[in-house]
Amino acid sequence: MPNPFTGMNPYLESPELWRSIHNRAIVAIADFLTPQLLPKYLVDIEQRIYRISGEDALLVSIPDVAVARSPIQTNSSTSNVAVIAPTVQALRVRVPVPAEFRESYLQVIEQETKKVVTVIEVLSPTNKRPGKGREMYDEKRENIFGSRTHLVEIDLLRSYKSLPVLGSETETSYRILVSRGNQRPLADLYPFNLPDRIPAFPLPLRGEDAEPLVDLQELLNDIYDRAACDFRIDYNAEPAPALAESYAVWVDSLLRERELRG
Repeated sequence: MPNPFTGMNPYLESPELWRSIHNRAIVAIADFLTPQLLPKYLVDIEQRIYRISGEDALLVSIPDVAVARSPIQTNSSTSNVAVIAPTVQALRVRVPVPAEFRESYLQVIEQETKKVVTVIEVLSPTNKRPGKGREMYDEKRENIFGSRTHLVEIDLLRSYKSLPVLGSETETSYRILVSRGNQRPLADLYPFNLPDRIPAFPLPLRGEDAEPLVDLQELLNDIYDRAACDFRIDYNAEPAPALAESYAVWVDSLLRERELRG
């Protein structure tokens, strides 16, 4: 069954699916661009690896301090050994185990100079959630903005606050940012909402080269089929994160119309 949504499918944002969708999107974009950019450019899949500890890593809270404890049982008929109950009961807590995060992104590299011309990022929750992950991504983003490297930043997640841009008061569910190194501080922002088709965007390259158009909607629809998402998603349940009320009504109507929700 094809993707029932004309634009972004909000069920793909769930924690159970997003990591797979993110990785497949990176590969799909690379596979789409490579034959169009050869022989001048190569598209490489790179990984950002970092360790986070504490609440940023696990997103857990301390459980209730009241922990049920079974009383100590003794058998006075078979033992004369006295058992002393502990004066303080132990609390069940969690320790801040470090977690290693691996995030894939794309680099378009000019073969002759071996220079990175364009970076393509598909944002993950770690990039947007307040904490060390976002701080590290913000630092990388600022470094690119201070260089001549182009940046394409694809945000298909409704959760958490969007990465900052100036000059736009429009709040939308999703967006794509195309920032050309030779035009900063100006950039092109493609905002869109749940009912909208994901806009195609041009991939910035060297000034003399034609820019291929990336139809992210077609790529995402293909990913939906290849990942067998129709077998993984329960459309009778609500998507996570939860939708705003107006969009929840729209999604419910669409799914019922397509006989995916009873």
